[in-house]
Amino acid sequence: MNILVVSAHPDDEIIGMGGTLKKLSKNHSISVLFLAEGITARKKSGHVNVPNYEVNNIEKNKMQREIESRNNNAIRALKLVGIKNTKFLNYPDNELDTMPFLKIVKSVEKEIYRIKPKIIFTHHYNDLNIDHRLAFESTITASRPLEGSPVNSIFSFESISSTDWKLPYSFKPNVFVDISNELKSKIHALSEYKKEMRKFPHPRSKDTIEAVAKRWGSLYGFHAAEAFELVTSRIKNFNNSLFS
Repeated sequence: MNILVVSAHPDDEIIGMGGTLKKLSKNHSISVLFLAEGITARKKSGHVNVPNYEVNNIEKNKMQREIESRNNNAIRALKLVGIKNTKFLNYPDNELDTMPFLKIVKSVEKEIYRIKPKIIFTHHYNDLNIDHRLAFESTITASRPLEGSPVNSIFSFESISSTDWKLPYSFKPNVFVDISNELKSKIHALSEYKKEMRKFPHPRSKDTIEAVAKRWGSLYGFHAAEAFELVTSRIKNFNNSLFS
């Protein structure tokens, strides 16, 4: 089965569903589409945020190198969970709302036509990050349930330090994937994003991500789990499981 992950930035895919990717990659063909580059919103190189908007050419050049480095990190991280098919659009970070929405939709549509996924994973609609929200909106639009569409199901994952910071919090998962055996692989893959990870008690830390996985797992009889909100699903018959 072909699966597409529409991720706003490199690191969102592992934070949101790294364990599930490891589990599914054993039997399915998974492709990851990254919409934005995840760097330039800081408006300064060195992976630090500054309260300015304008950026000089020296900083732009430095951030361009950081974009290339982050993309390489993504390739290595995804390889650790068994995925080789990636595409980077490198749209401007946290500024997808400044682009024509149709352009973003067409970018997702192009991958759907090319890959023909039965399942798509993407961000949650209620998220603090504008790029995350537009990843969801563009995916839903590009995956309109027309006759002949290959897409049967769409799932949303949470982005720790973003979905949980959008108030009021409204992530309501109804699908839980056991990642008891894949949690170590997820944490290992996240180590490739060392510039994006933070120290505890920041929510985007190794300790928090492990705690969240164990918390979701404990609620549903697993040692660790990743949670998803099933957005929509078209069922032709009941002979196969959701991920078959």
